[in-house]
Amino acid sequence: MSPLIRLTLLCLYVSLTVPLPFLAQVTNAPVPPMLLWLGIGIGAIALYGALSERVILDEQAIGVTYPRWVPSFFRKGWSLPWSEVQDLKCRTTGQGGLVYYFVSKSGKGYLLPMRVVGFARMVKQVEAKTGIDTTNIRPLAQPWMYLILLAVTLILLLIDAWTILTAVNQY
Repeated sequence: MSPLIRLTLLCLYVSLTVPLPFLAQVTNAPVPPMLLWLGIGIGAIALYGALSERVILDEQAIGVTYPRWVPSFFRKGWSLPWSEVQDLKCRTTGQGGLVYYFVSKSGKGYLLPMRVVGFARMVKQVEAKTGIDTTNIRPLAQPWMYLILLAVTLILLLIDAWTILTAVNQY
């Protein structure tokens, strides 16, 4: 996973959730702030686990792995030998983007990792190992999109700091 994407999504998570316990305390919300903090912590661990994806490319296979502490029911890794890759199929997402799936000889689909550092280099390796034309394959989102999201998220974090200070001073 690209560090830019990981940082952006973690900062966005923090900016969207951290003010909630402070606001719950000030507004006497029915949900206790400690329960919100617990949920935020569990959510942060789950998000970090999901963002800990590693892509492994070697002479024999391509694969996706996660750290051992990520439960297999939460995120499953996979490995596909190059000799088993039959095709690379394009699919449209619900938001109108394009994702690609490796299709194995058995017909099973494996999502091509799209948010990795060196995506173009990875795609060239896929082409070299499989012989499948990858000239039209582009990442789901360009790095500049994540830079804009990170900038907006940092502004949101400043607004969050003001909101938290205001909430603490009113309590």
